[in-house]
Amino acid sequence: MEVNGIAQVFLTASNYERSRDFYRKLFAASRLEAGHRYRDGLLLRRRPHRARHQRTVARARRRAFEQQCVGLHHLCFRARERADVDELHGFLQTLGAKIIRAPREDQWAPGYYSILFEDPDGIRLELNDVPGKGLLA
Repeated sequence: MEVNGIAQVFLTASNYERSRDFYRKLFAASRLEAGHRYRDGLLLRRRPHRARHQRTVARARRRAFEQQCVGLHHLCFRARERADVDELHGFLQTLGAKIIRAPREDQWAPGYYSILFEDPDGIRLELNDVPGKGLLA
């Protein structure tokens, strides 16, 4: 069996409009676009339209996100090059996003370079660059 990528990541938000606006801006800067709009959600997808880079934001019905609880810990995206990580850093500053760890090299793989930040509900997101195939080789 071979998996061809991720079809969807479904995030639940405490304030749908705030999160929708955050992800629209973030993904527009990352060549992603708004797709189908649900009654209480928004599908964002990569251009050209490929099913493996989709995300939906929906309304929460309970408490706030807690990183150390069972479930999602963080979501990491792969950049095409190191400069993309630095570019995202500048863009996040214009959004006023909470940056947990500014761009830096880390020990996860040779040349691993990443930024760690949070969405409006505190869900941790990461963008990394790993030269070549990194750990996927």
